[in-house]
Amino acid sequence: MTTTELPAIKGVGTQATRLYGVLALIALGWVLVGGLFFTPEDVVQGDAVRIMYVHVPTAWTAYLAFIVTGVASACWLLGKKHSMGFDRVAGASAEVGVAFMALTLISGSLWGRITWGTFWVWDPRLTTTAFLFVTYLGYLAVRGLGGSPHQRARRSSVVALLAVLEIPLVHFSVVLWRSLHQEASVLSPDGDIKMDGIMLFTLLFGVFGFSVLFAWLVSHRQRIMAMHDAQRASALEVAMADRLQEASS
Repeated sequence: MTTTELPAIKGVGTQATRLYGVLALIALGWVLVGGLFFTPEDVVQGDAVRIMYVHVPTAWTAYLAFIVTGVASACWLLGKKHSMGFDRVAGASAEVGVAFMALTLISGSLWGRITWGTFWVWDPRLTTTAFLFVTYLGYLAVRGLGGSPHQRARRSSVVALLAVLEIPLVHFSVVLWRSLHQEASVLSPDGDIKMDGIMLFTLLFGVFGFSVLFAWLVSHRQRIMAMHDAQRASALEVAMADRLQEASS
């Protein structure tokens, strides 16, 4: 990659990125207003149920981010050209996913304090979620070990494909083991959704809003990563040219 690629990188997908930002702003604006003022209290949890409009969408978005990381990593490994664009999307998606998973753990802890009386218990869902969070922190650490971009992509792709296998374990942990955490309210195995219409609408709008926010963040982050790679390649070319000039003089 040379410095001539840098201007092209800056202009990639800017219109789509703006669209993601506008959609996220509208959707999350409704989640804020609707979640606080228009949705009813829960018959059991009262106002504490309003945490759901952040907790569930951030968990979903973290899953989505880690799956995108896995798919992009597989595309890099299996592709004949080993396009670095896939690696940058994988890395950017993982970074955003870790941030959303942190929000999931924080909001879940606050919800647990209200409903269970404690911020944390070693419940199967909480424990597996925390382990998933730590795994992707490890993935990001592996990406930062140094080496060439292709070396970074190769080792991180392998880790990503192993880490993504944890997601089904986390999702089905409430079914596999006895758990304090409630089972899925929307994606219930029996298909029965026991939720007020405006609550369901706001929750689904939250899922949509956080999903497009994820797309907006990844679009920006992968573009920044591309510019860093281009600058690094340019610096390496300059250093090599200087050494050759020194050798020839």
